[in-house]
Amino acid sequence: MSETQVLEIKEERKINPMTQVKLRSVTLNISVGSNEEKLKKAMIVLEKLTGQKPSLRRAKKTIKEFKIKRGEPIACIVTIRGKKAENLLDKLLEAVNKRLKASSFTEFGNFSFGIKEHISIPGMSYDPSIGILGMDVCVNLEKPGYRVKYRKRRRNKIGKNHIVKKEEAIQFIKEKFNVIIE
Repeated sequence: MSETQVLEIKEERKINPMTQVKLRSVTLNISVGSNEEKLKKAMIVLEKLTGQKPSLRRAKKTIKEFKIKRGEPIACIVTIRGKKAENLLDKLLEAVNKRLKASSFTEFGNFSFGIKEHISIPGMSYDPSIGILGMDVCVNLEKPGYRVKYRKRRRNKIGKNHIVKKEEAIQFIKEKFNVIIE
């Protein structure tokens, strides 16, 4: 992306408040497989990190090689929104040294990254009874007016021009969280 395109995007954002990108949600996921004891530990880690109770995710089909049966709990997940999501995302980005790959971003402005050890997150300490767990972080970005896509009554599509583009998402993350994109 050239500097002129970046300047055009910045000028457009100043003019129209409906074109400003904002954080919609941060979703944390820890998948452990069929080990029930490890799943309970993963739930403790997510609850310590977010202050919310995680929900379980169950296997959709049986996979004999991994000893996973259909309907068995295999992962836990938490979704955070609002100001709390911004604070949490800042902590999570610190765990990866505020560096993300450009390939982590989708064409619709969302991005994901992984954290290998939960103890690398600021504020989290090592507990021998829990061990070390990794997690996936998925971040959704949106512009004002996306409610039309998610509401119950009179749901509708978002126009092409209003969808968050990859370049806009990268620019937002660089400005808001001082992230280096590689």
